[in-house]
Amino acid sequence: MIEFLSRAFGGGDKKDRPRGTKHVNLALQGGGAHGAFTWGVLDHLLEDGRLTVEGISGTSAGAVNAVMLADGLKRGGPDEARKRLADFWRAASVGGDLPPLQRAVTDRLFSLLPNQDSPTFDWLNAWSKYLSPYDVNPLNINPLKDLIERFVDFEALRADPRVIFIAATNVQTGRLHIFPREQISAEVVMASACLPAVFRAVEIDGVSYWDGGYLGNPVLYPFFRTTSTEDVLIVQINPLVRKKVPTSTREIVGRVNEITFNSSLIGELRAIEFVNRLIEQKRVPHGTGPDEYRQIKVHRIVLEGLGERFSSATKLRNDYESFELLRKLGQRSARRFLDAHYDDVGVRSSIDLKAEVYSEWG
Repeated sequence: MIEFLSRAFGGGDKKDRPRGTKHVNLALQGGGAHGAFTWGVLDHLLEDGRLTVEGISGTSAGAVNAVMLADGLKRGGPDEARKRLADFWRAASVGGDLPPLQRAVTDRLFSLLPNQDSPTFDWLNAWSKYLSPYDVNPLNINPLKDLIERFVDFEALRADPRVIFIAATNVQTGRLHIFPREQISAEVVMASACLPAVFRAVEIDGVSYWDGGYLGNPVLYPFFRTTSTEDVLIVQINPLVRKKVPTSTREIVGRVNEITFNSSLIGELRAIEFVNRLIEQKRVPHGTGPDEYRQIKVHRIVLEGLGERFSSATKLRNDYESFELLRKLGQRSARRFLDAHYDDVGVRSSIDLKAEVYSEWG
């Protein structure tokens, strides 16, 4: 634990707003079709222009948003990034211009359970109950790669100085694997979004990978040795709190997924809170040197609190109208965050880490 902490922590008017006056790292969570909420958040942050993105971390659908954002920024700045994100989500929707096989695979990227209204429901249901992806797809056909490569120039992206991290799970060791910018490819994004009940494990350099959300959703600690900013803005689309107790099979599985895919993030926030407390108590030195520790300021924009209507079931909806609704909610949430907490960026965390991470007692 000490070794991990040492590695991780050492070291007016819209038209008149100054652009890029504060720097942040973006950490983009995965969570099915709710990734369109992240699209909306990014769209508003890019339009607003007061935050400069220094680093990006993404997992699963968050990895898709991460490479679309980075590719757009590399090609033509904020406006191009907004266009690239919009074009991707339009193509990924039911009304998008994808061929049938590519459509089926993309539908599964943005779903955690099969949709009973889908014509492929029986087929997908058979996968999960009786057959593995190795049985039904022996040639390992995955058109998702073509879709991602259609929007992202990975060769140019790998040459971009911006820090980017994509998380995946090593199937054989059970350990988290972080792919840095220099190694990111369409296969890496596919690995980060590989749900094992649906897709065959993605093999990269002889190693098999599954969805990164099991162990890092998203990862934060790689930022702390690679970027100068101490601010991390998390876009969280798996809510921590649900007022309604789940009762149906779909609701129960959905809530279990939310809790599971938040657990690694909570662990990282707990470590951040611990080190920040040690710095405040002057028990460890604060700085960027070899034996010094970062005091991370955490901010969050979360889908939580926007109503119980956004649940595991809505992760299955990939019509453009649903994506557009989530985009607008993301834009609104980003606007509210900036209104309430822009002054906190670079100064203090805008969430209460202690209240977030400690267990309930008594």
